Amino acid sequence: MMKLFNTLTRTKEEFKPMTEGQVKMYACGPTVYNYFHLGNARPFVTYDTLRRYLEYRGYKVTFCQNFTDIDDKMIKRANEEGVTVKDIAERYIKEYYVDADGLNCKRPTIQPRATESMDAIIALVQTLMDKGYAYIIEGDGVYYDVTKFEDYGKLSHYKLEDLVAGGGERKASYEGKKNPGDFAIWKFKKEGEPFWPSPWGEGRPGWHIECSAMIKKYLGDTIDIHGGGQDLIFPHHENEIAQSEAANGCTFVNYWVHNAFVNVDGEKMSKSLGNFFTIRDIVAQFPYEVVRFFILSGHYRMPINFSDELLRSAQNGLARITTSIKNLKFVIGKNSGDGSGDEALLEAVKKAGDEFIERMDDDLNTADAITAIFNLVKEANTAVGAGNCSDAALKAALDKLLELTDVLGIVTEEKNDIPSEVMDLVNKRTEAKKAKDFALADSLRDQITALGYSVKDTANGPQVEKL
Repeated sequence: MMKLFNTLTRTKEEFKPMTEGQVKMYACGPTVYNYFHLGNARPFVTYDTLRRYLEYRGYKVTFCQNFTDIDDKMIKRANEEGVTVKDIAERYIKEYYVDADGLNCKRPTIQPRATESMDAIIALVQTLMDKGYAYIIEGDGVYYDVTKFEDYGKLSHYKLEDLVAGGGERKASYEGKKNPGDFAIWKFKKEGEPFWPSPWGEGRPGWHIECSAMIKKYLGDTIDIHGGGQDLIFPHHENEIAQSEAANGCTFVNYWVHNAFVNVDGEKMSKSLGNFFTIRDIVAQFPYEVVRFFILSGHYRMPINFSDELLRSAQNGLARITTSIKNLKFVIGKNSGDGSGDEALLEAVKKAGDEFIERMDDDLNTADAITAIFNLVKEANTAVGAGNCSDAALKAALDKLLELTDVLGIVTEEKNDIPSEVMDLVNKRTEAKKAKDFALADSLRDQITALGYSVKDTANGPQVEKL
């Protein structure tokens, strides 16, 4: 049975969905005003992996991840460039998919935009007004009164009296607010800003209300899992709870899951600190799959440090796995093993599968799950080298490696279609070596390399791979 660390209770809890065999899950998506950086990528990869694992364990997962496409940062960017906020959103949603697809993140079941959910947002604000949880500040907007929600602070464990002025909005000014921690749920329009009609006046939603409304609209009043980075615990997720539970009169989320930061020189990677590296910057030097493997090599609740050296280490680790897979694929069908090594290899296959599930069930421990994969890689490499396993045992090892790496999304099936031009040169080289014409064989190898391929002589014949 899987256990997840619930931020709300600060304990690992056995995961029990509301409906047997089904999971409703939401993760906060990007604010689309720039390329996303490695710190943003960590939650995207983490919750994609959680969704993959739940599906692997037989659950039907409805996974919703939003786009915040109206926001102060987007308005600022649009005004600087002299374009519309929608132009900025369209540009960076397109770029988001380039990087998210590159990181092998499956498309969410539902991926709503805040601007396309305005009916749900306005309805939720109206409910909060009707129930007395919100009030209007003339010329400013509609605010949520945090003192009206008696459980405010239960996620972050902050107390109302400890909130500094503007704590709920992360700004110093709180003129007109009833309490320092009150936050805007509807902001009246200002010059140069997009706006929508509402019962209280033209304007746009506050950030926190967007997620509450989209969850209610697309998943319902209560969901199983809500994920995000730990920086969202307060005020964003705290405010989501206050809004949703006040409006709906029921528990909002059963399991709150938060990933830790990516650090650079001991400090959180963030745009505000200027120490961030976009995924686009990183993949100029390292492939997307290496970045994903790097993220999953640490437990999601532990900070991870960013450096070229650690990415190179991740690249080498992933190469061990992919090389083992390639070698198994190459040997199967050409193998003449007597089967004397089958028992040991098949035991390693079973052990790897069992350990993988055990580790992943323990609060999504991808780091130790990867260790289970490495243990199978070691046994598979030994079997290939010894040449004493049947094709059936080798295929069992290959299938298990492909199965487990697919759950983590770290290995994508490559089309190993070697061009006929290259294979002709490989075959000529083989004939040249048989004739002991080593000068010609070396020349043919150079031609193969020039075309972007390598050739390696093995007991089962020449093995050709793309460089």
